[in-house]
Amino acid sequence: MQFIDEATIWVQAGKGGNGALSFRREKYIPEGGPDGGDGGEGGDVLLVADDQLNTLVDFRFQPRYRGKSGETGGGRNKTGARGEDAVVRVPVGTTVVDESTLETLGDLTVVGQRLLVAKGGRHGMGNTRFKTSTNRAPRKTMPGAPGELRQLRLQLKLLADVGLIGLPNAGKSTLIGQISSANPKVADYPFTTLVPNLGVVSAGTDSSFVVADIPGLIEGAAEGAGLGVQFLRHIARTRVLLHLVDVSPADGIPVIDAIELVERELATYAPALLEKDIWIALSKIDQLETKALAALERKVRKRWPERRVLALSALADTGLQALINSLMQSVAEFRRQYAQDADFRAAHDEYEARLAREVTEAALTARPIRANPTSGVEVAIGVDPDEHWEDDFDDDGVEVIDVRD
Repeated sequence: MQFIDEATIWVQAGKGGNGALSFRREKYIPEGGPDGGDGGEGGDVLLVADDQLNTLVDFRFQPRYRGKSGETGGGRNKTGARGEDAVVRVPVGTTVVDESTLETLGDLTVVGQRLLVAKGGRHGMGNTRFKTSTNRAPRKTMPGAPGELRQLRLQLKLLADVGLIGLPNAGKSTLIGQISSANPKVADYPFTTLVPNLGVVSAGTDSSFVVADIPGLIEGAAEGAGLGVQFLRHIARTRVLLHLVDVSPADGIPVIDAIELVERELATYAPALLEKDIWIALSKIDQLETKALAALERKVRKRWPERRVLALSALADTGLQALINSLMQSVAEFRRQYAQDADFRAAHDEYEARLAREVTEAALTARPIRANPTSGVEVAIGVDPDEHWEDDFDDDGVEVIDVRD
């Protein structure tokens, strides 16, 4: 299945049903009076998180969703039926952004969570509503209101505890394949990983965490070089960033320079990413002598004294169990603090919201939008939402119903 983590859709809620213009007509009951009922409410459009989905590819083929219109009211004060809601399934971890206002409407992070994205139109009112002591036979009705129309951008962010970052060929895919049940493609050339991979790491009985491996970053990624930074949003929800750096890279770039290069790209994309707990993992240490490795570790620790520095070799299975135990301990401590400490939870939620705004802004900068000249709706350049909708709603005229028995 193709991995698509971003899509644009158009949603339109149903129009409210028109109110009815009707008068009671029965034998032996002269001047029966008005009995036109209200129309039905328009159907809403809702998104619901579904753990059976893991990509937004379906929205490339079906980008339009519409709620049903409410039915027109009837005589004898009958209210029209409510329009059926349009319920759209999306993967867990989907962020929803209104491209007209750039407002984040919601974040669907829990299975079954629902989000109202387009509200159905209000029902129209029948002529019974307008009866007064001085106007006993009103011929006035009110049509139903149109439903909301929105252009939405869906962004999928994988839910993981640990994110693997680094230059291409740093050993990220090999590592996630060794410590988890994931089976990523591994080869000796750059950009082997073209889409993010998820792996569940078991750290004992009832203890596990999720690792996300994203494609490697290169210099200029924030400007679109290589695979760009299109997949960096998938590490936005992680608790720990594990920065893998090859101790003996084929291109000869020094370790310190390699670390700084990747972090410059993170800062360009979303500065708040650098506020995460970042660990430095010296990778492929089996290719380095013991003395040289010790000197390199001292150099890295001196440059980043506040960070945890580890040495490992996924291929030689060196340092992996210690890495798993340390990560599990860190993730478990975060979960405990988040559950028990209200101040910590509030501060973290504020940080997550700020990071989400930066990630959204970065995505919108990468794909500019413009205002459509006819509808006024802002859309991605090259896309015309007017081509996606046909005005097949009922007209706003009233419907006259005479009831005779």
